[in-house]
Amino acid sequence: MKFHQFFQNVKTIAVVGLSDKPERYSYQVAKYLQSQGFRIIPVNPQVKKVLGEKAYPDLLSIPQTIQIDVIDIFRRSELVLGHVKEAVKRGGVHTIWMQEGVENEEAAKLARTNGMRVVMNFCLMIAHKSQK
Repeated sequence: MKFHQFFQNVKTIAVVGLSDKPERYSYQVAKYLQSQGFRIIPVNPQVKKVLGEKAYPDLLSIPQTIQIDVIDIFRRSELVLGHVKEAVKRGGVHTIWMQEGVENEEAAKLARTNGMRVVMNFCLMIAHKSQK
């Protein structure tokens, strides 16, 4: 995938499993992406706000007025399918991105069947840095 072209069409990234703890990798990746001009939407039922953005308990709780381009998933592989099902139900999502160490073939197949691009086991921050 040519990441330069990919990122040209991305404005809003929902980060599933985003922690409010600065030492966590999800926080560091989201902070970097936010610093590069992307809007970050935290998805985590345990937090109210992360990086100055209101957090939502799940993808379906994010208002439909917010267009989500990418769902970046920081969850265990076996938990990914539920998030992809939410993304399908919500509609309008272009890409499911599973962070480094996260892979789920069943979820990937469901996403692709519903017209979404899928990236597994790769860090979104590293992808962004590689295209500079």
